[in-house]
Amino acid sequence: MKHFTYKSLEQLQQDADRLTEYVRFEADVDRVKAALGRTVPIGKFVTLGNSMAIHPMEGCDSDLDGNPDELTIRRYERFAAGGAKLIWFEATAVQKDGRANARQLWLHDGNVDRYARLHEKLLGIHRDKFGTTDDLLMPMQLTHSGRYSYPNRIIAYHNPLIDDKTATAPDQPVISDGELERLEDQFLAAARLAHRAGFRAIDLKVTHGYLLSELMGAKLREGRYGGSLENRTRFIRNVIGKVKAEFGDRMLIAMRLGCFDSVPYRKRSEGAEGEPLPYTTPYPHGWGVDPNDPLQEDLTEVKQAIGWFRDWGVQLLNVSIGCPYYNPHVGRPFEKPDEGNYEQPEHPLAGVDRHFRISGELQKAFPGLPMVGTGYSWLQIYALNAAARNIESGRIRIFGIGRNALSYPDFAVDALEKGALDEVRVCKTLTYCTFLMRQKNHPLGQFPSGCPPFDKLVYGPIMKQAREAFRQQHPK
Repeated sequence: MKHFTYKSLEQLQQDADRLTEYVRFEADVDRVKAALGRTVPIGKFVTLGNSMAIHPMEGCDSDLDGNPDELTIRRYERFAAGGAKLIWFEATAVQKDGRANARQLWLHDGNVDRYARLHEKLLGIHRDKFGTTDDLLMPMQLTHSGRYSYPNRIIAYHNPLIDDKTATAPDQPVISDGELERLEDQFLAAARLAHRAGFRAIDLKVTHGYLLSELMGAKLREGRYGGSLENRTRFIRNVIGKVKAEFGDRMLIAMRLGCFDSVPYRKRSEGAEGEPLPYTTPYPHGWGVDPNDPLQEDLTEVKQAIGWFRDWGVQLLNVSIGCPYYNPHVGRPFEKPDEGNYEQPEHPLAGVDRHFRISGELQKAFPGLPMVGTGYSWLQIYALNAAARNIESGRIRIFGIGRNALSYPDFAVDALEKGALDEVRVCKTLTYCTFLMRQKNHPLGQFPSGCPPFDKLVYGPIMKQAREAFRQQHPK
């Protein structure tokens, strides 16, 4: 079903007034430019030159040894020239068995120099175009994919609904406390390598159902890393402590935090819409969910944890929700699902409102901790207007764009110069990039991901190959 049929901001605002509480828009172009052009202090030593960010967008295009390849380098060159002052470097595995696919980036001793060359190149591109990099921040996102690791799943605990959705055997062993303790040192080792490569900020990826995110919901896990909130945040506290002990203020610590994971969804037996898998209440799993209604958020623990993260040393938070593997509409409201997935079970504006409601409540609770907001891409050319209103009202400090950066990497230049986006370039949330990420029938085990509609010369042929491989795997 097509939802985005709006011909004007006024039409969109009418639906937003009817369907949402927090989706509001700044119509004045000069005010849009002023809001998005605000500088943002991060910690003691960095002030972003504007309030726009590119989220960590994985391209699944490294070589098999985890090295940035041709398409990786091209993507970041485009981002570096795009004008956003916060370029969040995508998920980079801390060890080989922590990758989500065969072509996820992986930083190790054998390739740190290649990352260093890429980092220096990006600084040069940005400096040549904008005059300085003093107001630019590029955190490297460190990750372990946990349940979604390739080729072997590594789980933190058993949630029967997620086990069912991911075909995880109920008797599969969970990662032990000892293994987690050793993995803390792998994150520290990766932080050392990131620093050697020139990165002055790292991000701990605690979202999208990956290992650190799954630990946050491990309420029924036994041992030092499960049960109480203190135990579920132990891994993060230990890693931050080790990084701070070694680098002090020489390494800024950021975090992309999933703040509401909800329950897995499936396609209805009749019709194409999504529905939640049957669950019981009180729901004993999850993170940021109301145990009596896990389709709704409860941010009590989330706020407690964010307060701890801030006190432990986190200076920048990127607010995320949902899991793309089992409830994609929560994290990224869309017009069209990726092939074979369910249709939206709600109006996409309800999903945008959920993003704005959660990030707004958290930013208001921690006004001194700058946060990056998510959930804007479905608004298309009006994303800037919504972001400006949220920034003006103190509901977020930084406007983050994900999918739209693949189709429109220089959106920030247009935002500052025109206060508006070009409709023929903006992402239409048709989910082709996600389709490519899900395709594994490739000689290297993974198709690279990008934007076939708006980056046709590069990704058009790749999409054609992926569709043919999909048809061979799924004959009618």
